[in-house]
Amino acid sequence: SVAGAIAGGLTTPLDVAKTRIMLEKHSDVKKYTGTVNTLRTIASEEGALALYKGVEPRVMWITIGGFIFFGAYEQATALLWRTKMWD
Repeated sequence: SVAGAIAGGLTTPLDVAKTRIMLEKHSDVKKYTGTVNTLRTIASEEGALALYKGVEPRVMWITIGGFIFFGAYEQATALLWRTKMWD
């Protein structure tokens, strides 16, 4: 969960760029052309911190998801060993 949170935080700028490109897809005016161009445009027009918009909820959901996945995995593994399905 901690590794997922760190990875989620570090990759937030890529997620922001992807979202901007996707939202612009149906627009007549194209402002963003590619990932690097999008990152540069956002940073120059809105500031570097704009690349981290939404980092808190993203990290929170990835962390919660990691805890749930790990807990479910542990429970499933224990059940399989108890029922001798993994002999």
